[in-house]
Amino acid sequence: MRSLYLGFFLLFLLAACKQDAPTNVPAPPVPPPVRVNIPSFDPAAAFALIEKQVAFGPRNPGSPGHAACRDWLIETLTSYGAKVIAQDFTARDLTDKKYDATNIIASFHPESSRRVLLTAHWDTRAYGDYDPDENRHTSPIPGADDGGSGVAVLLEVARLLQANPIDFGVDIVLFDAEDQGKNNGTDPLSWCQGAQYWGKQPHVDNYKAQYGIHLDMVGAKNPRFGKEGFSRSYAPQIQEKVWKMAQGMGYGMFFVNDFTNPVTDDHKYINELRQIPTVNIINQPLASETGFATHWHTHGDGLEIIDLRSLKAVGQVVIASVYNTYMQRF
Repeated sequence: MRSLYLGFFLLFLLAACKQDAPTNVPAPPVPPPVRVNIPSFDPAAAFALIEKQVAFGPRNPGSPGHAACRDWLIETLTSYGAKVIAQDFTARDLTDKKYDATNIIASFHPESSRRVLLTAHWDTRAYGDYDPDENRHTSPIPGADDGGSGVAVLLEVARLLQANPIDFGVDIVLFDAEDQGKNNGTDPLSWCQGAQYWGKQPHVDNYKAQYGIHLDMVGAKNPRFGKEGFSRSYAPQIQEKVWKMAQGMGYGMFFVNDFTNPVTDDHKYINELRQIPTVNIINQPLASETGFATHWHTHGDGLEIIDLRSLKAVGQVVIASVYNTYMQRF
């Protein structure tokens, strides 16, 4: 009996101890965000990457330059330490002829749930249909700016991610067959074919990112990057953050607060098909009949119109967006 009483007494003491224990133990403090230096974007390196693309010749689907540039892009992004996926699909040109096309996806830290999406198109238009010389309307353009500049910026961003690693997910997607659409307005889905394909069949099931930045025609002298219409509708908060940051970095002469017309570009389908808030950095000059620079869809889209200051501004804004997001300051 003494043993039984002693057992009850011990149980009573244990119960009392449990009742007296604090019930609202505070959670451990959240560690402060990691601070890293934002790399400096090298516009000369980006220019060399445009030169390399232009040296392949026109990169419209079905051309020798297209095939050679595809292989080079895959090799280059792989050399920067990214996991690279070549997403093949069938595209069509202005005459509805079918061609093989490839979206190129380069992922840094594919295991990370926190991700940022950076995109551009790498194909060039098969027709210089806005060239002043009508005899050249059926000839493919060089595409130094329209295609080449956005790709070059993102390749240099990829190199910086390798040289300045962060534990953060970044996906660089280079869309194919963006620029093979019909200008008469009868077939809007003939544009941005690679983005439409990826939007429906992303490289990862149920792919999501915090936000996206799309680059198109970002290399010409004195660009006017206004607040483009579809970006304003689908991703107003991201647009405000990017433009405010760009202006704070001293690039307000390029990143202006003007509201510009919506452009059917790859970002439209990223927003609509994947619901990732994505903005378009695209040159929309004032007093332009087409809405774009005078070299748009002409044979004047060569290396001579590329400006290092424009490449520096866009590249530095993009890389700062990525690193500031990693540091939870964006």
